[in-house]
Formats: sequence, structure tokens, C-alpha cells
Amino acid sequence: MAAEEPMMDINTTPLIDVMLVLLIMLIITIPIQLDAVKINMPVGNPPPSEIKPEVLRLEVDERSHVLWNSEVVDNPADLERRLAQVAAQAEQPEVHLRPDAKAQYAVVAGLLTSVQRAGLTKLGIVGSEQFVP
Repeated sequence: MAAEEPMMDINTTPLIDVMLVLLIMLIITIPIQLDAVKINMPVGNPPPSEIKPEVLRLEVDERSHVLWNSEVVDNPADLERRLAQVAAQAEQPEVHLRPDAKAQYAVVAGLLTSVQRAGLTKLGIVGSEQFVP
């Protein structure tokens, strides 16, 4: 008679049972995402605006000078005052910022900060194709 050898196989049935129970509990406890926000969207194209928006062109040239509609603004306080006057208007103009590729980053970032601080909300950066290699 041969001596009894220890069983070398692992019984995985209880492990699978426990994993299935945990999976079912996880599925039950996850909330069902059926909530949706219903929005009535307009149908068709909106009519074109009859009033053309005023455009304020701010440029930063290669020597990092700020230009206000092609007029050089050397004094930062003067720039802040002008931006505050424009922001106080009932209908704010669109601000088109065109930085030169050789302009200092600090000047452009400062100009963006000044525009934001003044409260102007219609800002666009124009001429960014010069930064693409």
C-alpha cells in the first residue's frame, strides 16, 4: 500500500464564489446614471447680427512694445486706465491680441493679466499661426 500523499491542487471553487458575490454587490451598489439634463436647443440658424462689434487691436511688437490700435503705449498705468475705460462701456468691444513671436513672454502675460483685471471678457489671440513650426 502506498502512503497517502498530500493533495497538491488548490480548490478554487470557494474563491470564485466569493469573487462572484463581491461582483454582484458592487454592481448593486453603483448608482444608475439615468439622470440627464434636458435642454431645449433652438432649431435652425440664428439671424445674423446687424451690429458689427467694435474691435480693439492690442499688439506686442518684436521689441515688446504694446500697441493700442497701432499707437504705442509706453506707460503701464496709461494702459490700465484705457482698459478700465473700455471695460466700463455698455457694449464691450472685442479685444484682438496679436503678440509677435519675438516679444517677451512677461510682457504678453502682463497684458493678458491687465485685460482680465479690467474685466474685459471678449478676448481672442490673433496670429497664432506664426508659433507653429
